[in-house]
Amino acid sequence: MPGQVIPVSESSLAREIFGPLGGIVEIGAVQATGTWTLPDVSMGDFLARRQNEVDRLLNGIRTVCGFSDAAMAILDELGRFRDHAVLAPFLLLWSGGVEAIPERREELEEPRTVRRMCHMGADLQLTQFLQALINGALAAGTEARHGAGAVAEILGIAVDLADGTGRTTPTGVFRTWRVACLPSILRPESSAPESGRAGFRAYALGLEELLDTDGQEEPDA
Repeated sequence: MPGQVIPVSESSLAREIFGPLGGIVEIGAVQATGTWTLPDVSMGDFLARRQNEVDRLLNGIRTVCGFSDAAMAILDELGRFRDHAVLAPFLLLWSGGVEAIPERREELEEPRTVRRMCHMGADLQLTQFLQALINGALAAGTEARHGAGAVAEILGIAVDLADGTGRTTPTGVFRTWRVACLPSILRPESSAPESGRAGFRAYALGLEELLDTDGQEEPDA
């Protein structure tokens, strides 16, 4: 949730991270077909081809969030990294209901509709993933000076898994997160503790230096 700073437990935080991550890999598997046709999707083949990236992603999450084996096991419990069919109703869920529910399910499976849901779903799930990842880093006590680089690397892998076409970028996700999530934490009436606000500000600044720069140095005073 945008205004949440530290979840109640490690398991709830892991679910907040692995939930959108499941959507990210499903969307990536659909986009990888190039046809936007759900019967062409093979989660097993997609994950097998990207196993090295998946391993780096999960190792990065474990490290920056300080997750235990029990927390990491929640990913397997959710089942999104196993071979399974990708269904249109799940794409509708990942995309936040951007499409109206049609009278016939077949309409939801039309390639142009699937394409729209995947584009919206990638934007939404990657933003939620970044929010949960930073929340996890703060809960683990990973300060931005040590964790921002790792978060940026993890986000880059997740973006590449979701969309290998270049339409979606880590910078774009960061900017979306900055406007969609950060204000609800930092505004004066927020219930977030000052330590949480300071942590999110630090990560926002660290990620900005890494992801949202025009490559120009600050002018001398």
